Amino acid sequence: MTVVLTTSPGFGKHGRVPDLIAEKGWELIRCVDRDIPDGGVSEHIARADVLVVGLIPVTAGSLEGAETLKGVIKHGVGVDNIDMDACTAAGLPVMNTPGANANAVAELAMGFMFALARHMPASHASVVAGGWDRKVGTELSGKTLGIVGLGNIGRKLALAARGIGMKVVATDPYADKDFAAANGIEILELDDTLKVSDYVSLHIFGGAENAGLINAEKLSLMKPTACLLNLARGEVVDLDAVAAALDAGTLGGVGIDAYETEPPDTDHPVFRHPRAVFMPHSGADTKESVENMGLMVIEDIQTLLDGGVPARCLNGAALTGVDA
Repeated sequence: MTVVLTTSPGFGKHGRVPDLIAEKGWELIRCVDRDIPDGGVSEHIARADVLVVGLIPVTAGSLEGAETLKGVIKHGVGVDNIDMDACTAAGLPVMNTPGANANAVAELAMGFMFALARHMPASHASVVAGGWDRKVGTELSGKTLGIVGLGNIGRKLALAARGIGMKVVATDPYADKDFAAANGIEILELDDTLKVSDYVSLHIFGGAENAGLINAEKLSLMKPTACLLNLARGEVVDLDAVAAALDAGTLGGVGIDAYETEPPDTDHPVFRHPRAVFMPHSGADTKESVENMGLMVIEDIQTLLDGGVPARCLNGAALTGVDA
């Protein structure tokens, strides 16, 4: 029997995915115990044919004893929590599901902007407490959205924002210039994007390369009324600097869906700020998105079981140089 090990809470639960797994006769083992560093992977890795990854990191240690493992697949896009070198050294192809969750994350970014523009969290709290604190908000139409990372998610967000009358600028060294030109999107350097934007939405990979990218210095470039949205990875933003900027009135608001430690330590001062909106890293958590990701994962699992290398393999070139 094929054994599929997963550290994703959502894989195999939505849409057509559970029925397809059952039809194929695969055994699905879910390892999501956050009290254990690897979620429980080490207990089952010796039997696993495929490892489907959520937010729990895959390290060289995770792969010890993986005698039957044929590949590692991210149930999502960002593979910064997967040790690519360790996987390559073990001869394991690594895949992800690009584009599957783009619409879901883009819609949540729009939701953050609406919530901040119209004071939704504070207004909700007022009404349910018996108050009637009517706050004057702002419209998104006519405002400038700065997108950091114009990939699948960034492009979806740009189109949605343009659709309600926002101006869009973006920073991305690999931006699709044809897409940008066709949709009136100006490509700028990061500092210039921060300076001109009313909302800045982050859609980049995490890891050492982007750790602390948005720090006190970068925040000081933003308009004091501007809002920052982090739907990328927690380490991309210096939360201490964000809290300080909110308290000083030099940042208008923040919407956060990703944290360095998950769940986060809510004793941090940022969690007490009235102009902050939080989600539990659920940007990709729509039924449609999770089903799309699951179907892509199933397709790649079947390719691996058939002896092939999936087209979405991220380390294919490196694997060709691995000694047999």
